[in-house]
Amino acid sequence: MERRITLVSHIPFLLFLFLSLSTVSLSVTSENPFTARASVIRYWNNHVSNSRQPLKPPPDFLLSKASPLSAVETAFFAKLAAQKALSSHLSAFCSAANLFCLFDDAPMTTTSDKPNADADFALYNNKKFSNYGTSRVAGADVFKNYSDGINFATGSFTRYSRSSTGHGEGFTTYADDGNVANANFTSYGSAATGGAGEFSNYHPRVNVPNLRFASYDSDSNGHKLSFSSYTQDTNSGSEGFASYGKNGNGVPVEFGSYGDTSNVMSSTFTAYGEMGNGANDSFTAYTSNANNPDNNFKSYGVNGNSATDSFSSYRQGANAGGDSFQSYGRNSNSDRVNFVNYGKTHSGGTDTFREYGKGSVGPVVGFKAYGVNNNFKDYAKKGVTFAQYANLSSNSNKGATEGNGVSVNKWVEPGKFFREYLLKEGTVMKIPDIRDKMPNRSFLPRVISSKLPFSTGGLLELKRIFHAHNESSAERVLVHALSECERNPSIGETKRCVGSIEDMIDFAVSVLGHNATVRTTANVNGSNKNVMIGKVKGIDGGEVTKLVSCHQSLYPYLLYYCHSVPKVRVYVSDIVDVESKVKINEGIAICHIDTSAWSPGHGAFVALGSGPGLIEVCHWIFENDMTWTISD
Repeated sequence: MERRITLVSHIPFLLFLFLSLSTVSLSVTSENPFTARASVIRYWNNHVSNSRQPLKPPPDFLLSKASPLSAVETAFFAKLAAQKALSSHLSAFCSAANLFCLFDDAPMTTTSDKPNADADFALYNNKKFSNYGTSRVAGADVFKNYSDGINFATGSFTRYSRSSTGHGEGFTTYADDGNVANANFTSYGSAATGGAGEFSNYHPRVNVPNLRFASYDSDSNGHKLSFSSYTQDTNSGSEGFASYGKNGNGVPVEFGSYGDTSNVMSSTFTAYGEMGNGANDSFTAYTSNANNPDNNFKSYGVNGNSATDSFSSYRQGANAGGDSFQSYGRNSNSDRVNFVNYGKTHSGGTDTFREYGKGSVGPVVGFKAYGVNNNFKDYAKKGVTFAQYANLSSNSNKGATEGNGVSVNKWVEPGKFFREYLLKEGTVMKIPDIRDKMPNRSFLPRVISSKLPFSTGGLLELKRIFHAHNESSAERVLVHALSECERNPSIGETKRCVGSIEDMIDFAVSVLGHNATVRTTANVNGSNKNVMIGKVKGIDGGEVTKLVSCHQSLYPYLLYYCHSVPKVRVYVSDIVDVESKVKINEGIAICHIDTSAWSPGHGAFVALGSGPGLIEVCHWIFENDMTWTISD
């Protein structure tokens, strides 16, 4: 009798639970009601409505990003997160929740079986080269298509080509289109005589490059190095050059198009060219058109003899950024340094010179057409000349002059930016590579993500959770994402980083209201090809409208940077194969009508040949990025 009474006492609750679950939208009749996917559908139904038509379920591309965790797993990991105990279960957590956690795998080791044979490394991934090519005579090694397009590229070159004579190394198309790229060059080319090393198209379009050059070319004699198109169009990351060319003799180094159009790139040069003789370094178009580049030169060329350094068109057209020169050329003899067209930008930037050339003998330092906002403190005033200092004309950023929507600059991917009038049926145009190159990840359930720190103030705890060691790629991934999410919004922008679908819905609704819808480009067909524009539909009647754009950020779990974008027009366009005239894709295009607040060096103006506020700029929404608008 007692057992029967207990059972009866639970009937109202069970009946309530049954009725509650039965009221879930018909779109989830086949769904397990306890999955994250079903939870997202319920949340969508309660927060997103469309007064103009019956309620539609959330699109599949959004639901596909829901967490794969079961209800039991979600409860288990949420408890661990609350107890700050996830770190001890990281492997299981990352596997079950579909996260990206493996950053610092050790590369394989490769040594030289034939020390005098040339090597052609093509289609190689993640190797560690130690004592490779010692005492080589002539010949060359080539690294081509090395670690291309992989999520985590890592390479280590220790004592490579040591004491070689007339030997060359070519790094061509090295680790492009990756997410995290680690490379360490330690004692590379040490005591080498003659020969050359060329880094061409090195780490382009990488999300987080992390490069280290220590004692590279130390004690060498005339071993020329060339960095061309180095880390172009990358996002965040850093490079460190320590004791580079130390005790070298006549070592020429050329940095051309280094970090061009990169985003928040940091480079550190410590004791570069220390005690070198007759060094000849040139920095041409270094971090030009970049966003907020940060370069630090510490004890560069200290105790050197007869060095020549040239900074030409350095940081030109960059947005903000800054350079620090500390003890540059200190105690050197007859160094010559020329700054020409350095830091010519309309968007700020700060340079600091401390103990520049102090204690040197016969320095010749020239500043010609140098930028603004600079601080010279305790520098050698003899032998330093300033000509046309801070003389920035309104034409300093002309670049290309075409404005017809055709790309006129080879450094910007064709089709990446275009003019609005091209969105017309029958137009043939180039589509850029719109593939999603981020690692596959899922959102976390909000009950878990809300228990994890997400701020630079909680970085130590995040590093502990995700096993991110100091100076590791994992640390840089965390730091960059947090910094980008915490930066102040631009003029007219509202922004938020979201780590769950519920958070994304909340932000979109806060900007657009409940009558909202989300879209993305249907697939990747047409990438890197000429296509024909088919039927075009303007959202909200083709008028200037409200918009929330969400772009992926690299992080252990799926994270989106969402922001409202003022004064835009949004289009849905059929994309048609030029030959067969068959529809192959449906693209979402965003046209920014007001570009007056953009940097003069923005890639759109580099490609289209105009300037801020003079033209509208359009671009496609890439795979897995999203655009929220008010429903039609």
